[in-house]
Amino acid sequence: MAIKIAYCIPSLFSFGGMEKVLTLKANFFAEVLGYDVTIILTDGKNMSYAFPLSNKVKVINLDINYEDIWRYKLLHKFISYSYKQHIFKKRLTKTLFEIKPDITVSMLRREINFITKIKDGSKKVGELHFNRLNYRDFNTKGSSRGFKGLLSKIWMRQLIINLKKTDKFVVLSYEDMAQWMELDNVCVIYNPLAEFPEKASECTSKKVIAAGRFVNQKGFDMLLESWKIVSKKHPEWTLDIYGSGNTKPYITQIIQFGLEESCFLHDAVLNINEKFIESSIFAFSSRFEGFGMVITEAMSCGIPPVAFACHCGPKDIITDGVDGILVTPESVDELAEKICFLIENEDIRREMGQRARIRAEQFKIDIIAKEWSTLFKNLLTTDNK
Repeated sequence: MAIKIAYCIPSLFSFGGMEKVLTLKANFFAEVLGYDVTIILTDGKNMSYAFPLSNKVKVINLDINYEDIWRYKLLHKFISYSYKQHIFKKRLTKTLFEIKPDITVSMLRREINFITKIKDGSKKVGELHFNRLNYRDFNTKGSSRGFKGLLSKIWMRQLIINLKKTDKFVVLSYEDMAQWMELDNVCVIYNPLAEFPEKASECTSKKVIAAGRFVNQKGFDMLLESWKIVSKKHPEWTLDIYGSGNTKPYITQIIQFGLEESCFLHDAVLNINEKFIESSIFAFSSRFEGFGMVITEAMSCGIPPVAFACHCGPKDIITDGVDGILVTPESVDELAEKICFLIENEDIRREMGQRARIRAEQFKIDIIAKEWSTLFKNLLTTDNK
């Protein structure tokens, strides 16, 4: 009999990493492994999915619409949220008793506050797509000072209590796993690649590439500072950045640095692998990550990454000096230095790119799916409480 899995996530219309990974896994579980997969949503009814979803995957929208609360003032917002949580728990409970999944996976959104209290018989798994330090910490960066720090501390304490009740808690890196010292039910499963390209870059073009949303987290402001240094030494090389979001601050920075002839900003594209293959170096400048899936995507195309060793992800993915280069977080000068090193050493660049592609094979969907399958089967054959 097929394993029945239910996933809880707010919506599928956002072009986010969590939505992309869930869609990829759900499709593989349903089409290749023959699992009975249901995705339970709270928002985005009648909206198109951001990523193609197999018709073998069932979707149930509970129609809670949490997005509505943002139009209210603070007190009304709190009352509305509390009411919606009550409705969500009631409808999710009814749904789980009806579909009777073997395993229910919470993507650690609003349902984590009550999902282990629903006694429908399914094993409960928590799945985190952020790192602990930056997960809903109200921009305190882990500090417990001030009102925001106090709220963050209270919220984390409540989260820990709920996570202790799950049958398993899955994080994206061993670096992050070490942060959850209060828990003994944590394991690591990496994010999978959507595809592994047949072709690879020859690493001979004079192009550096970066990709991600145009937000502060991705550190493109620091990358442009580094590129100002690189461009002076190697004016024949170009930097292309692909992503969605507000580019105005970065355009201003490009003009300020006089980089109009060597740095170009582009909208996000579906064929990003083609862009990677046309390039020779991947630059990763994030201030923090949950994993950094774009690194494995670039490596699968045979280009070596030069990456800030930020928390969390890059250190789990890259072996420094072997299949990529790790740089001190937020060190603009060192990032520029290492990019220049690969520009000036083509043989090393090409060899490192080949090893990067070999490393990326470990993130293929069939390998990652096998780890999930083992986890699910272990949960169903042993009592992990």
